[in-house]
Amino acid sequence: MSYVKPYRSNRLGNWYEDQRLYEDAKKEYLEKKERGELAGQKVDFLKQHILRPVNLTVTNDGRLHFGDVVMLVNMGGENRESSAVSINTDINGLTKSPSPGIQAPCGISAGRAIQACTRTAFIITSVDGSPEGSTLHFEQSFALKTTSGFARGLYLSSDLQTFHKSAKKSFLQEVNLEDGGCFLSWWKIVHFDPQERLEYEGHPVPANVKVLIIHCKTNQALAVLGDKVLWTTYGKEYEVTAHTFLDSHKAEQDNNHWILCTADPSGNGLVLFNHLQSAADKEELTQANPGI
Repeated sequence: MSYVKPYRSNRLGNWYEDQRLYEDAKKEYLEKKERGELAGQKVDFLKQHILRPVNLTVTNDGRLHFGDVVMLVNMGGENRESSAVSINTDINGLTKSPSPGIQAPCGISAGRAIQACTRTAFIITSVDGSPEGSTLHFEQSFALKTTSGFARGLYLSSDLQTFHKSAKKSFLQEVNLEDGGCFLSWWKIVHFDPQERLEYEGHPVPANVKVLIIHCKTNQALAVLGDKVLWTTYGKEYEVTAHTFLDSHKAEQDNNHWILCTADPSGNGLVLFNHLQSAADKEELTQANPGI
């Protein structure tokens, strides 16, 4: 009778190998967690810093000045809600040296969460030697810079559209944040009504009113596109580009209408939205009591 070698399972060896792999993976996970390198931790770190509240400027004379900290708000239109120009970075767009912060170049978008924070605050910066605190005038060149620290003091910049460089969704002229100011980061403000534009040239720019923000090099107006949606770390937002949208009367459409918002002196939110709420409350009261 021939001898038959009995079958021996290798399950024990496989089990030991699987156990070692599990322990190695667990050890790596705990080490990353201790260093704060888990994806969830990075997202929390990003939001903790970029959504930190910022105090906007309170303007006593109703005008904009160099050095003012403002928000750029578009009041919305047919296919979009109100939104504010916002830093659009994710966990891959951060740098650790010399201190934690966003790195350039960095994208922007128009976020629907309109709150004054690191992500939405911009400083009106002089490019022609005008002293800080002096009044900004229509047609005067200036720059828009993010706050220092985590936002790195980057400049809102744009350049001519090319085959290799354009907005991701619309392929129009790209707008982003760059390190260091130059002519590509120069903008000017003009009156939103073309018929009154010449009349207002050289006059002080009032805060919290509708204006156009024009790129000096390309003469294109800052715009928000409601039909071009970006899925960001912060939710669904709109694409921002530099492109002038004209209606049948050759007037700029509401895509190009921006309000440079300042803080309410009472410390209760933004001047713009407080005025809108007051107007809405007054209208509601009038409708309820026609005799008033």
